[in-house]
Parts: sequence; structure tokens; C-alpha cells
Amino acid sequence: METDLTLDREMAALGLRGQVGQLFIVRPEALEPAIRYAEDSELPPYRLQSVSEGMRRRAEEYPVGGVLLFGHNILDEKQLDRFTKDLRALPGAPLLCMDEEGGRVSRIAGNPAFDVPVYESMAAVGASGNPQRAYEAGFSIGTYLHRYGIEVDFAPVADVNTNPENIVIGSRAFSDKPAAAAPMVAAFVRGLSAAGVTGCLKHFPGHGDTRTDTHFGFASTGKNWAQMLDCEMLSFRAGIAAGASLVMAAHIAAPAVTGNDLPATMSPALLQDKLRGELGFEGLVVTDALEMHAVSRRFSNAEAAVRAFLAGADILLCPQNLQEAFEGVLRAVEDGSIPRGRLECSVRRILALKRKIRPQA
Repeated sequence: METDLTLDREMAALGLRGQVGQLFIVRPEALEPAIRYAEDSELPPYRLQSVSEGMRRRAEEYPVGGVLLFGHNILDEKQLDRFTKDLRALPGAPLLCMDEEGGRVSRIAGNPAFDVPVYESMAAVGASGNPQRAYEAGFSIGTYLHRYGIEVDFAPVADVNTNPENIVIGSRAFSDKPAAAAPMVAAFVRGLSAAGVTGCLKHFPGHGDTRTDTHFGFASTGKNWAQMLDCEMLSFRAGIAAGASLVMAAHIAAPAVTGNDLPATMSPALLQDKLRGELGFEGLVVTDALEMHAVSRRFSNAEAAVRAFLAGADILLCPQNLQEAFEGVLRAVEDGSIPRGRLECSVRRILALKRKIRPQA
């Protein structure tokens, strides 16, 4: 009962604009007025590694629910410790997130200024055939993330790397065999959790059977749902059963499941009917980055954000333009296109996760 009353008070204190803000997890650069960019590849030279007064002012207007750090936002231990503390203190009390998979996607382990364990790949861990190795990897990665103030890890990769022509997953997946990947995914989730970090299964409904990279354009899978249940869903079910609090939806179309070419991020059939309904997932659904070309070349910032939210996403990750996406969602709530009850449902989920992660806050 106290938890419900606490959430009620937090919801009331946020107001409508603050509630909309909770839906967004963004790059730090999205909060820096001095930085304007068309492509994420333009950002590393800025080396944004501290919170400016401009960022504080923008966060007052756009109080986002989370911030996602990349390699170029990290210099060394002292800088990262200061940066995470200052980010967490911004309006919106943003969750601090990172893609730290182990292997080639490692923002901290890939930085020589940090003395942390380095993993060749999760495929190498999976090849051991021993889920304890995956648990140890998750616990090890979670331990240093927690130490540096990172609360959510967008890992593990729950994809099954079944297509040898796949150019984006590869060794990021534990295996090309679903029965081998599933226990590894579950063990990694438990390892992260034991270290005090929340994991996120990605990329639903499975990026391992595609030929193209959604960072650069349209991608689809030809599998039907029965085929997915026998392959990709083994890993997602295992990760959900292990307690994963988040699932990331991919910008992958599955026309044999949905009957259209909308990406999973905008598909009620996949997010509501399959992920929540059939798989029973009750946690937070987060989109893959909305700035990726599979979405940004097809939809406006506002349209992408509204469509993804109405499809069933709770968290809108990295829109190309935060202001446009934010104001688009706000207008949709104000004109009734997004029901208030739908907004409140997602915000309550987000606040509940923050309360779980930060019990003393």
C-alpha cells in the first residue's frame, strides 16, 4: 500500500510534462543546447563528458527519465564518477544506462583507462557450454557498472545468430543454437542482478536471422510466430523467467507474424499480443534507438515516438530530436490520441523500476 501511495505522490508531483519526460532515455548530447547533430557519428569529437549549465536548463524543460552513455562520454574513473552523479541529479532523476555487453560492444571495458575484465565475446562464453560462465560474466560486468554508477545495462543479447549473412549480431549472441543460447541469457541476467544492475533483453523479436543492420535501413525476418517460438523465443522466455525487467524491441519487421512491414517497435501485434500477452512479460518495453535509419528515414521524430508508444513501448530511446519527439507525445496526450491512462500505466512502471533500483531515494 505504501508503495502505491508513494507512486501516487510521485505521479502528482511530476505533472503532465514530467510524466511525458519519464518516457525518454536519451544521449547526453540531446540535453546540450550547444550541440546540434544530424548523425550520431558526428558526436565523438565533442567529447561531452560533464554536465553543463545549458544541460541543466534544458533538463528543466525536458526532464527525461534516463540517459544512455557511450564510449566518447567516458574519459576515466574520476570523470565517470562525477558525470554519473551530476546526471542523476538532473530534473527527472534520470536512470543511467549503458550498452556493456562484453565483447565488441563494451563502453567501459573498451577504454584502456579502466582496469576491468575484458571478454572476447559472448559467443566465446556461450561456446563453453557452461551457463555458470555467463553468470560470472554478467556478475563481473554488473559489478563494475554498479561501481561507476550505471544502473541499467542494455544486455544481454538474447538473439540467436542463425543467419550467417547477419552483419550486426554475430559474436554478440551466445550461440547460433537456441537451446544453447537460452540458459546463457538467463544466467547473464541473474549475474547482472546479483551485482545490483538491471538487465535488458534485446533485440525482440530477434535480430539474428536478418541480413541487414537497422542502424542503416530496413530489416525484416521471414519467420512466422511458430518458428520464432522454436528459436528466438526460447532465449526471451528464459530471460523473462530469470527476472529481466526490460525488453528492447528492434526495428525489425516480421510480416509473417503481423501481416505488415511495420517494425516491431511500432507493432501492437508483437509488443502487446505476443510479448505481453503470450510471453507474459510485465516489465518495461524499450525501443531500440529511434535515431536509427530504419526509423528516422521513414518517420518524423514525433510520429515515431507516438507510434511506438501507442504500439506498447514504455520507453522511447534516443530520438533523433528530443524536443520534437517530446512535444509530439505531449500533444498526443493533450488531444487524446494517447489516453491519459495509457501514459500513467507506463510512467508507473518506470517509477516502480526506479524505486526498486534506488530504494533509499
